Amino acid sequence: MRFINPKNDLAFKKIFCCSDSKDILINFLNAILYEAQPVIQDLEIIDSQPTNQTLGVPETRLDVKATINGDRIALIEIQLLNVPSFEKRVLYNAAKTYSLQLTREERYERLKTVISLKIADFEMFENQRECTTRFVFKEKDPKIDCPDTEIELVFVELPKFQKDLAALETTADRWIYFLKNTSNIDTIPETLRVFPEIEKAFQMASQENFTQQQLNELQNQEDWMQDQQIAIDLAREQETKTAHLSLILRQIVRRLGTIEPETENCIRQLGLQKLEDLEEAILDFNEQSDLTAWLESQAI
Repeated sequence: MRFINPKNDLAFKKIFCCSDSKDILINFLNAILYEAQPVIQDLEIIDSQPTNQTLGVPETRLDVKATINGDRIALIEIQLLNVPSFEKRVLYNAAKTYSLQLTREERYERLKTVISLKIADFEMFENQRECTTRFVFKEKDPKIDCPDTEIELVFVELPKFQKDLAALETTADRWIYFLKNTSNIDTIPETLRVFPEIEKAFQMASQENFTQQQLNELQNQEDWMQDQQIAIDLAREQETKTAHLSLILRQIVRRLGTIEPETENCIRQLGLQKLEDLEEAILDFNEQSDLTAWLESQAI
């Protein structure tokens, strides 16, 4: 049996958001949001239109919007690309969903809590070791909970999840493992078959449930994502290189006085790693000939 990638737009909606998968979504949300406690008894999936595209490119995420237990709204989003201002967009969409609940005639008491669950296929919080992070309104110093925490932001950073099958302890662990690893395995692990909703999710993720046209569309989306990630990585590398280059040129002027145009052109042709090497080597330069000799040693 082969499985599709559940992080893909079409695949995620097929597994979690079709008419036959309400039990899967309830189990998934209870696991991630409420430590597998049966807090969510029922939910209703709401059709959600895509918001404005980021950077003028096709959608890099998927959104599922559901009313849970009649008094909360859950926004579930998988973000595959680490695009600029992602965190701001998360807060904006949660706040917009909260504020647009009422018409002019309705009272504030009708407002539902908004829980925004974001599953990121990249690391977001450098100093946070755990893969799941939850933000609510708190008093600044003693960290007392705000009486009305009407917007909650929950993030799951998939790269930080490193557990193998033998180390899975909680239902949340099992669901995160499913999201991260399903497309890389060819059988349902026996240790996960005993959980009905997770086994059902695996069955729905089987390629046998997709037409050839859908499989082709999935592959096209995967290819597009890879192309976009390459473009983002190159742009970030170029930004880093530009910053290093600017610093190095200033250091050379301070240490050696001036830079000949030909020498500067040679420096600009260096790759990022070579620039980092030059940044360290500059500390030992005393005259222009030292710089020239170093560049010649790099075969530039």
